[in-house]
Amino acid sequence: MASRSCQQDQVRITEGQAIATAKRQIQFVPTRTQIRMLRQGIQSRPNWIVSLSIARAHPTSAADEFKELAIVRVDANTGKVVDVKVQR
Repeated sequence: MASRSCQQDQVRITEGQAIATAKRQIQFVPTRTQIRMLRQGIQSRPNWIVSLSIARAHPTSAADEFKELAIVRVDANTGKVVDVKVQR
């Protein structure tokens, strides 16, 4: 049992793989990409959080900073997309 839970918590997906997976989930070409590792949940499963965006040239407010923004959460063990949030 312990070996199975340790194996489920391993990071098997690279940053590059997570970014490629995230880009397949959106319908724009990002000019900015940020990625960070986050362990979430009771069992602390590792997830890549990938932010993809296009900045607005002249934002009028912080809420208007991005022309396009997507945040994609990718399971760092399996590579499956856990969640996608897109703001337009």
